[in-house]
Amino acid sequence: MSTETKQDRLVKEIDTKIGEVRTEAVDLSFGEIINLQDNKEIKIDPEYQRLFRWSDEQKSRLVESILLRLPIPQIFFIENEDGTLELIDGLQRISSMIQFIQSELIGKKPLKLSGCNIIGNLNDCLFDDLPLALKLQLKRSSVRAIIVKRQSKYFLRYEMFKRLNAGGSELSEQELRNCSARLFGGWGIEFYNKIIEMSYHPSFVKTTETLADSDLEKRGREELSLRFFAAKDGSDYYAGHVANWLDDFMEAVLLTRVPFPIKEKQAIFCRTFDCIERVLGESAFCKFKDNRPIGGLAPAHYEAISVAFSRNIEKCESTDKAKLYDTVTQARQSAQFRENVGPGANKKSKLAGRVAVIEEAIKLA
Repeated sequence: MSTETKQDRLVKEIDTKIGEVRTEAVDLSFGEIINLQDNKEIKIDPEYQRLFRWSDEQKSRLVESILLRLPIPQIFFIENEDGTLELIDGLQRISSMIQFIQSELIGKKPLKLSGCNIIGNLNDCLFDDLPLALKLQLKRSSVRAIIVKRQSKYFLRYEMFKRLNAGGSELSEQELRNCSARLFGGWGIEFYNKIIEMSYHPSFVKTTETLADSDLEKRGREELSLRFFAAKDGSDYYAGHVANWLDDFMEAVLLTRVPFPIKEKQAIFCRTFDCIERVLGESAFCKFKDNRPIGGLAPAHYEAISVAFSRNIEKCESTDKAKLYDTVTQARQSAQFRENVGPGANKKSKLAGRVAVIEEAIKLA
């Protein structure tokens, strides 16, 4: 009879997980980081965080802080299979220092300091304007770097990235997903690349023209690509919060809990949006009133129409487009449809309800 207690099992489980992620902590000087960048031994990838969201004042105050020997937060790398290091957290700090010390490495104009409010004489200085002692101090100043070794389990690398960036303002939700997917290795990179590729499919671009510019800047089309598959294949993960739903669905795909044969999925995606463009055109996902489209892309309409068309693709492709347009347009203005896209639309039952209304209309066309 086992005498192992719950506490024993807890310690054992934690010990196992600790062994699945291997890290190394090193202090890297900014001079070393610049040399690594020059030799292409580190990768500062804008897919992880968009470069230079910091203002010149923010960058300048970092330089000022380092000269004052104030502590700065640690940075994180992952080690790739070829031994190169990929920066996944701390890009603003590292890119700011590279821009100030050796800007040509990242293709930016030299940083002229501004907004320094402790050492005012730093303002308007370029790196070359500093005395040698301060130049050397900047190059020799170090930052603690945590390196997640390549032997670590992909899932824990992914979890670490999510937790480092969750709640931050630097990345949009879809940018976080794109970055997180890459940390799964080969399959994650393939999935991420296909989502991006599909977001550029001509008919998809045409039918999502009404997406707001602010959403486009946050990778909105890529999010809609993922959302199509989540609505079609991942309704079990739908629990009211859209961002969490998409995160959970993507994670299930990457962990192969949800089958995702990539060629088959891409084929149905392209067929679906080709057909939607043929029948509904640019206003495919707008709201309708008095038989006329109003406003921009409505996510609930997008889910209902794209999923209903994909599930009935052969009927949609073979039906007279004018007849199908009229039938679907009337269904979108019906009381039953409005009931499923109004208040409380982020419920699993409402998602199923609005898809069902459009499916019924397609069958009657």
